[in-house]
Amino acid sequence: MILPDKHVALPYSLLGVGAAILARVTKSMTISALWDAVRSVPEVSAYSRFVLVLDLLYAVGALDFSNGLLSKRRPA
Repeated sequence: MILPDKHVALPYSLLGVGAAILARVTKSMTISALWDAVRSVPEVSAYSRFVLVLDLLYAVGALDFSNGLLSKRRPA
């Protein structure tokens, strides 16, 4: 589910959905604003998948959450 395999295509794996979400984080935004921006993306499709991807992106250091706002973390 996290990685693509023979049953899960890349766009529908959590990494693929994460890439789609990261592409839409252009500035600091709330979680609900980001959800509104990606809810129509077919790969995301459900709020539960959205939350799993946010957890993954935060865990790998791609997203930062501060003062109620999500933003892309810049490479060090």
